[in-house]
Amino acid sequence: MGIEIVEAGDAELVRRIRAGDIGAYAALVARYRVRLGRYALHMIGDREDAEEALQDAFVRAYRSLARCDDPERFGAWLYGILVNRCRTTGARVARRRRLFVRDENAINGATHPDQSDRVEWADVVGRALARLAPEYREAFLLKHVEDLEYEEIADLTGTGVSALKMRVKRAREQLQRFLKEAEHV
Repeated sequence: MGIEIVEAGDAELVRRIRAGDIGAYAALVARYRVRLGRYALHMIGDREDAEEALQDAFVRAYRSLARCDDPERFGAWLYGILVNRCRTTGARVARRRRLFVRDENAINGATHPDQSDRVEWADVVGRALARLAPEYREAFLLKHVEDLEYEEIADLTGTGVSALKMRVKRAREQLQRFLKEAEHV
């Protein structure tokens, strides 16, 4: 016969933060950090840039918490902020990468230390995801990695459901092609 601990929901935490309990925001950060961090890393492809986008999203969410119209859906609202931060960061990273000359032959010919097949496959999948157009990668990750419904993705991205379905379909097709190419290399 123990004491049951009931975890505060998002709406309750938002209410407490708005009432001045700044510490309640730590609970929201802890609740969403891993899931959103995983999404940011998949979208951007670089751990430091993903961490920067995630931190920026949390800061922006805190500063504009008064504009969260539906505290019950704080998670979806926060996701929307992160989606925008990833788009901005991804564009900045793409511009930065264009400043460097890439020698694909040297990169592909470099020897890698022996790694497990799982780590190697994760690297292949990561490279295939990175080759997708950002809007395809975003839709694919939100649907298949974050396991969101199309309606939720539409709310987050501002894109219509039919367009999202097409993006996910095209992302799957391209990923299949990229992964088959990687098998034959």
